[in-house]
Amino acid sequence: MKTLNILTMSLLLLVGATTAKAEDGGVETTVSADIVSSYIWRGYDFGSVSFQPTLGIGSENLSLSAWGNTGITDPSDTKEFDLTLAYTIGGFNIGITDYWFSTGLDPEGRYFKYSAHSTNHVFEANVGYDFGPVAIQWFTNIGGNDGVNKDGKRAYSSYVELSAPFKLATCDWTAAVGAVPHATDFYGTTGFSVVNISVQATKEIKITDSFSIPVFGQLTANPRTEKAYLVFGLTLQP
Repeated sequence: MKTLNILTMSLLLLVGATTAKAEDGGVETTVSADIVSSYIWRGYDFGSVSFQPTLGIGSENLSLSAWGNTGITDPSDTKEFDLTLAYTIGGFNIGITDYWFSTGLDPEGRYFKYSAHSTNHVFEANVGYDFGPVAIQWFTNIGGNDGVNKDGKRAYSSYVELSAPFKLATCDWTAAVGAVPHATDFYGTTGFSVVNISVQATKEIKITDSFSIPVFGQLTANPRTEKAYLVFGLTLQP
């Protein structure tokens, strides 16, 4: 409940900040949606063809975004709804995300159920720095439906990722390597494990003189599970 209270207070502070900035035109709104051939997250398969909308607001260095996932072709795919509060200054960023899944400890999938041992929420904190040629991000579960370690205790499951952007053949590329540093059944690891090696290319397809659609392809391999995935997606935005 402490994590929930902190998140709620942060959201209220953001609302106050953005309300004050609205008079100066300092608030930016993001509305977009991705359609992907499969939902691959940190090297793990989370579902088939999916629709993933985003709604966000930002004021100076502070932002609040909502992100969702719904399977299109397979009704059994898990639905997801995430809220992220983030702060960025220069290359430094910090944030907290409330993940909610339609499946988990609560078989009824209730969103407003936050009890530690019966919730479908996972609370995650992250910190990172973008050096330009390379960026690093560290994520740790700090509450909710986290995994356990070898001793059956809360694992505070973590994930660390290095990413590097580059340009090649008229496309924007990003290469990334992600790992889980310790044992947790949240990621299905028994110790340090590389779970995500990926490369993604993005290119804008011009439809008219004033409208284009970004499309992307991503190749992902998970050495831990010995699985590989090829994903195609497109982004719809005003």
